[in-house]
Amino acid sequence: MTLPLQGLSAVVTGAGRGLGRVEALELARLGAAVVVNDHGRPGRDGTGEASAGPAEQVAAEIRDTLGGTALAHTGDVADSQQARELVELAIGEFGKLDILVNNAGILRDRMIFSMTEDEWDSVLRVHLKGHFNTTRFAAAHWRRRAKAAGEPVYGRIINTSSEAFLAGSAGQPNYAAAKGGIVGLTTSTALALAKYGVTANAICPRARTRMTEDVFAGLAAPAEGLDPLAPEHVAPLVGYLAAPAAARVNGQLLVVHGGMVAIVERPRVRERFDSKQETFTYDELDALLTPHYARRPPGETFAAAEVLALKRER
Repeated sequence: MTLPLQGLSAVVTGAGRGLGRVEALELARLGAAVVVNDHGRPGRDGTGEASAGPAEQVAAEIRDTLGGTALAHTGDVADSQQARELVELAIGEFGKLDILVNNAGILRDRMIFSMTEDEWDSVLRVHLKGHFNTTRFAAAHWRRRAKAAGEPVYGRIINTSSEAFLAGSAGQPNYAAAKGGIVGLTTSTALALAKYGVTANAICPRARTRMTEDVFAGLAAPAEGLDPLAPEHVAPLVGYLAAPAAARVNGQLLVVHGGMVAIVERPRVRERFDSKQETFTYDELDALLTPHYARRPPGETFAAAEVLALKRER
């Protein structure tokens, strides 16, 4: 039986632990050869000494337990040169790159009035710049191949956003901004690369990992059965988006957790106001917008906190 990803190669960043680990294992189970990337710093805030251990352990698990093909890369994807080397490693070892899963990230939570410049910059650097760096070099690879072949090639990008961006997480302005930026990067990439045969999609996973241990500290895992917050609930969607079956899925945002996948609809214009003159005046805007917002629920913003309650009880 031919596996869905047989003959394809993948890079998964931040794959030494948590979500990235189970995603790398899933791609390998579906037949892909995988480059497991992880910088290996022990702190979820990106601190501590870098280590090859986490990436090498997952690569060994793919080889020894699953009988798959995998190698480790321990570079920092937020560094442009190291991201280039990661993509080139996959191309050099497997002849081409077909799938890119961007998952690497850190947390440095703080309220906006207390956040330092370094806490802001470091989170944007790892999440948003890290996604850009790998995407930029993978995109160039697919474009070159498509031009040489004179036809589209196979390419899949799965980026990791977060419900923090959708719901407006108050204590994570850096993280929410980075994750919102990733959605913008994804939709732009999806439009730019579609003609080359490449799709780009973003997921918002909810899972109990090292990065979310505080968030879900009060929700104990069940004594029996799979934890609804287990990262294993997320991996199958990543495998599907990486597969040929998802060829028509492009530029999408999907929330996934605990046996549920929700496709998030793109923003719609709720109401439109047109000036009766050449342009608006203050008085005209006051007459139109003030009563409009007076009728809206107090505290309602563009954030969509309702996504946090999507899962239905069985």
